[in-house]
Amino acid sequence: MEIIATTATPWPEDIMEQYQWLDECLLKLPGTDKEFQPAWQAYKYLLCGKMYAYIGNDKNGRPLITLKLEPAYSDVLRQSYADIVAGYYMNKVHWSSIYLDGVVPREVISDVVSVSHGWILATLSKKMRQEILDKYKCKE
Repeated sequence: MEIIATTATPWPEDIMEQYQWLDECLLKLPGTDKEFQPAWQAYKYLLCGKMYAYIGNDKNGRPLITLKLEPAYSDVLRQSYADIVAGYYMNKVHWSSIYLDGVVPREVISDVVSVSHGWILATLSKKMRQEILDKYKCKE
């Protein structure tokens, strides 16, 4: 896992500390790389160059995580939680955003992060997927 350290962040230090668990959750997933996107003032999380998540703010400064998900799963989540909405700044069909200052339980957010990673992992070639799983000693 490549971690790109930078002093630029999308949030003040106290908010960054509050959501450190989420960054750790993302970075523990096999093959995840993290990049800071200055133009977005957001962190991107990628798997083999394919973005599956980003952490940043909406136009009002509310912290959110946006995840690439299977559309039917996104629909279920959006119907279940008012703080899960169509992808902010992204394709509304394939991306969903979760307001981190809302009432979505941490366990649900962690599960959705894993689902997003798994969905992107499944789009990779069988060879590439196996290389990642072997490198991180994971089972499919």
